[in-house]
Amino acid sequence: MVRWAEHGELAGLVPIELAADGLFEQVGITFPPGTTQVEEVTDPASVLVEGEPPAGFALVGWVDGNVHLDQLAVHPGRMRQGVGGRLVTAVLDHAAASGAPAVTLTTFRDVPWNAPWYTRHGFTVLPEEQWGPELRALVEHERELGIEVAPRVVMSAVTGPRPSR
Repeated sequence: MVRWAEHGELAGLVPIELAADGLFEQVGITFPPGTTQVEEVTDPASVLVEGEPPAGFALVGWVDGNVHLDQLAVHPGRMRQGVGGRLVTAVLDHAAASGAPAVTLTTFRDVPWNAPWYTRHGFTVLPEEQWGPELRALVEHERELGIEVAPRVVMSAVTGPRPSR
């Protein structure tokens, strides 16, 4: 079941993020030190979790009037069980309920569990000329942090009714 995180669960999400980030080493991607996002979260109302205890989480915010999926992480031991799909569906439902026209995210273009996976969940690449000022600043900030260690894309999905999978 996907739900909003409780404050006491936030610290327990760090090992999920670190374990999920470790998978990127299989494709030659190592994240720079200091780029762990969930460590900095203080508001549980910005984190959707799946499971008891959580097996994965989705960190969300707002960018240019859209819900922005800052991060989706599933513990490797719980992957391929629909956790990520349920989290993405919950993010899209949250965006629709909040009146956001879309959900945006940034991700690695060629990593199978990144852009290709999001495509299967209704996201498409958002051309740079359609980026708003906040999204443009976020992409630039990711570059400054050194996260762009492989080709990345910005993607979006329109909220509202979605086809069944």
